[in-house]
Amino acid sequence: MTAESPVRWTDPERQQLEERVAATEIAWLTLEVDVETLRVEIDNFALIHHERLGPLYARLDELEALVAEALAARTGAPEDVRRAAEARRVVDELPDLDALFDSVRAAEDSLYESLHETPPQPAEPTRRVRPGKDAQRLYRDLARRAHPDLSTDPAEQHRRSAFIARVNEAYARGAAEELEALAEEWSTAPETAPDLRAPDRGEWLRQRLEWLTGKITELATEQVRLEGTAMGSLLRLSPQDPDRLLEELAEQLLARAAEQQAELARLLGAPQTESASGVAEPVDNRHIPSQTQESPRMFAQIPTTAAAAVPAEAVLVDVREQDEWDAGHVEGALHIPIGEFTARIDEVPDAPLYVLCRVGGRSAQVVQYLVAQGREAFNVDGGMFAWEAAGRPMVSSSGAGAFVL
Repeated sequence: MTAESPVRWTDPERQQLEERVAATEIAWLTLEVDVETLRVEIDNFALIHHERLGPLYARLDELEALVAEALAARTGAPEDVRRAAEARRVVDELPDLDALFDSVRAAEDSLYESLHETPPQPAEPTRRVRPGKDAQRLYRDLARRAHPDLSTDPAEQHRRSAFIARVNEAYARGAAEELEALAEEWSTAPETAPDLRAPDRGEWLRQRLEWLTGKITELATEQVRLEGTAMGSLLRLSPQDPDRLLEELAEQLLARAAEQQAELARLLGAPQTESASGVAEPVDNRHIPSQTQESPRMFAQIPTTAAAAVPAEAVLVDVREQDEWDAGHVEGALHIPIGEFTARIDEVPDAPLYVLCRVGGRSAQVVQYLVAQGREAFNVDGGMFAWEAAGRPMVSSSGAGAFVL
């Protein structure tokens, strides 16, 4: 070893501190991406939840108020009258979320017009945004390189803050191409880094580690808060397929609405049909099959049958969507999606009808409609899931193995 090539000495404690800081920075940036991704997903899920289920919630609240009012009118009991008034107050005091969103959009448009000559184009329908792997990678890399807290100079922090705001906006839209362009833009900007040979490097590392630990704690707290919100809790039930979760929630709401509608009809008087002579007669319930399932019926107030009890020669009507039908259906069943049912009512044969959907919510609505029209119809309790569980045959549109979607 010569004097011209001295041995480079490294403080082991300092080296370990460098490694801890580097590892903690990675953990911080990773968690920051995770929390921001969760925030974006919850925000979009909340918007779509309102758009798809808001009218159903409003209808259910109205039905519950009508049921309470009908019961109060029948009994006259003070407690029933009080409950009816409370139910009606809930409906009357519900905020008009559509009007609220419209006012927010109007305020945004007004601000935009004050800054631009032309107003923005109408917003596209809400869609669920979930940043992909490329967007997450780019966001993490940009946060690592351009985060305002990586500089102590006020002017540089301001520049970085403005840049990171653009990065956050692009990430919220899941725009990987925009993030790629921003990454290229930043790569040309000067970056400052602390001097590795500075005498106060060790103290800086300890302060940095303390700061990073605090940031990780803040992010973890925010993650727990987001997951504990109403929308966060719902999203956790099916994080990989929130659209299917919304469909299941819609079916549950439809089922509750069907029960409330039936209860309202009971309180207001049993439904009647008109005989050939024009005389009102009670609905003939002689053809309602007996219940053989061990679980309680989902819709006790409408004609219902177990999947195993449906006659082999029965006329089946499937009211699910096309993709559900294609995955698996009963051969020979009539397929009319619920949204098209009233327009295609003429296609339904004049015979006792057994109506199916996925779990029984949509079919209950259709059965209720058919019974009101004087038709003989039964809801298949548990829908296609119950049909499959009963071992009854199914086919798919593709010829592959059939399953309930």
